[in-house]
Amino acid sequence: MPDSSIPLPGPAVVEIVETVLPAGDVWTRLVALFDVVADRVAARLGTPEADAPVVVSGDCLVAGATIAGAQRAGLDPSVVWFDAHGDVHTLRSSTSGYLGGLALRLVLGAHEELFAAPLGLRPLAEHQAVLVDARDLDPAEAGYLAGSDVRRHGVEDLQAALVPGGPLVLHIDVDVIDPAELPGTRFPAPDGPTQAAVLDAVRRVLDTGRVVAVDIACPWHPARDEQDTATRARLLAELLTAARNGL
Repeated sequence: MPDSSIPLPGPAVVEIVETVLPAGDVWTRLVALFDVVADRVAARLGTPEADAPVVVSGDCLVAGATIAGAQRAGLDPSVVWFDAHGDVHTLRSSTSGYLGGLALRLVLGAHEELFAAPLGLRPLAEHQAVLVDARDLDPAEAGYLAGSDVRRHGVEDLQAALVPGGPLVLHIDVDVIDPAELPGTRFPAPDGPTQAAVLDAVRRVLDTGRVVAVDIACPWHPARDEQDTATRARLLAELLTAARNGL
């Protein structure tokens, strides 16, 4: 991804996570990278004078590392997951093979031998997950959610009383915003909430005072022009400001 893919605001203090990826399959390489991310998150949470961690990436899979990092810091977080999609596929149910579509289900323990166990992630119980929006579900995802203890709420319905108690990791996939306001996402889902509604809901979660880390996923195509870049930069600036004020 080019440096311009995630246009963070100038004043933001950005720490790039890099590591030498080992030979092996995609799971081996993901775990190697995410192990470093989890350590950085844990270090931030274990240093009182450091800013609370905000992890920004190109897709939702890194949320597993953010949660694992909170666990390494001695916390037992639940997750509030903003997304246009469910991200609760398994390798068996996925028709595309896109691993980002498994992201939340991996956190809940799917394919534990491939992801959670080697990463040292303790899978969350279903009742520890709140899925916000998820307006674009495949049939297999809808079937799973209908029989699970994962809580689902709309963006505008989400209130502090509806999120689990204890520490929280707040995950925001920017494609939760209607694509008319945020063009260029890789998996656009029409009829979504406005950016303003999403930001208001995010602030309501942050206002609980229990969010220990924020995870922002930006699964979008390269910007088509300066207007796209400016739109994305403004969104990220607002999300980072909200996180900075709420953490």
